Amino acid sequence: MSPVKLPKMSKDEIEKLLGDQFICRIAFNGGEYPYLAPFRYIMIDDVLYFHFTDYGKKMNLVEQNNKVCVQLESYLPDLSEYNFVSLRGRLEKVTNTREYNKAVRLFSETGEKEISAKFLAAHGFNPEDGWGALSGNDLVVMKLVDIVERVGLKSPD
Repeated sequence: MSPVKLPKMSKDEIEKLLGDQFICRIAFNGGEYPYLAPFRYIMIDDVLYFHFTDYGKKMNLVEQNNKVCVQLESYLPDLSEYNFVSLRGRLEKVTNTREYNKAVRLFSETGEKEISAKFLAAHGFNPEDGWGALSGNDLVVMKLVDIVERVGLKSPD
């Protein structure tokens, strides 16, 4: 009996999934073992941006090796339909002021409209301060660049 292979997603299907979701997982080269962590992301001009807290294991790992795999999915509760996307590339710190401000503004605006303030704790902020707390200049914003592999798989029809 030969295994059933999942159908590949089209480029449009991958782009739709990236646009519809806002949480992903990033796998870092953690030395002896990989390190996986959840992240909120935004998309600007087909580029994924991530907010990092400026401390801890993730920052240390990126400084040592910025090659990562970003993974996201969507699925129905009974798993009758599902999609998985993996992107392999490098994380790069956003240093351009205009690009940085645009990303921070979008993180704040979309958070205010779509996400509970309780999620601010995952960003390292007090939820009581609201999404406006992201407007400071002490945020670390990373973007995914130099994507070497983009794989999307979906449930069979």
